[in-house]
Amino acid sequence: MVSGAASGVEDAFCEKHPGESKAAIREREQLASCAFFGLPETAVTFLHMKEDAEGAPEESWENIQILRNYIRNIKPDIVFMPHWNDTNAGHRRTYSMFREIAGNFTVYLNRDAKTRKMREDIYTPFGEDEAKWKAELLRHHESQHQRNLNTRGHGFDERVLRVNRRIAAESGCAAPCAEVFEIN
Repeated sequence: MVSGAASGVEDAFCEKHPGESKAAIREREQLASCAFFGLPETAVTFLHMKEDAEGAPEESWENIQILRNYIRNIKPDIVFMPHWNDTNAGHRRTYSMFREIAGNFTVYLNRDAKTRKMREDIYTPFGEDEAKWKAELLRHHESQHQRNLNTRGHGFDERVLRVNRRIAAESGCAAPCAEVFEIN
């Protein structure tokens, strides 16, 4: 399951893609990223939840039901998602809705650039070759990459890998990069 949320797509980016909604742009980017990863389009589901004016999913009974039905259908053992203690409203709301439908699955919450604070239960170190591959994967999210270039002076790939390098340094692992997860 992938969120098709339209948040983070600048209006100027949309001008270069006439006729495409922000949500459609994000879905196309996510499909490209998944394809690069090796996940076929047939394995990706967009839930098309109701969103607020900023493009983040609303925390609503309707969206909880959509999520509940999807989870009941696929019966996951493990779910990976952004951490709830985050400045991103979509991350917070998605986690809150998951808590409403708590099931028999383990949730791995990852740290990203907007995560405030989290418990660090498990690290997954990776090297420079994997970092280059991850940077290429992240650049498939063209609208996010361009927004970061416009607002921060560096790309989405560099923003994420800075977090991964900081995690590796703080954890003391021998690899140059790492992801960290809180397990619930």
